[in-house]
Amino acid sequence: MKPEIHPEYRFVVFRDVNTGGEFISRSCAAARDTTTHEGQEYPLIVLDISSESHPFYTGTQRLMDTEGRVERFMRKYGFASESGQAEGEQQAEGEQQAGGEQQAGGEQQAEAPT
Repeated sequence: MKPEIHPEYRFVVFRDVNTGGEFISRSCAAARDTTTHEGQEYPLIVLDISSESHPFYTGTQRLMDTEGRVERFMRKYGFASESGQAEGEQQAEGEQQAGGEQQAGGEQQAEAPT
């Protein structure tokens, strides 16, 4: 290893802003402040979120209403009721007929010049 090219790897205190919790780990990250932890002074890195305050780890994670999302999808695309399905099928048939007419017209034009 070349000397003087590697950052200093040292113990650092990480503090969660939301909970005030602190833990010690090793890091090369630059720290502006220092703090005393268990009688020793360490560089301090302030975190916006950590495992102490993250909703996934604390169990306060919001659950999305998946049933409502499915119902909205069904209504949007016409699968919510019998009449909704009929409307969706009619739209699909209309699009297929329009596409078929364009293809038929294209085929006729292709045949005429030959």
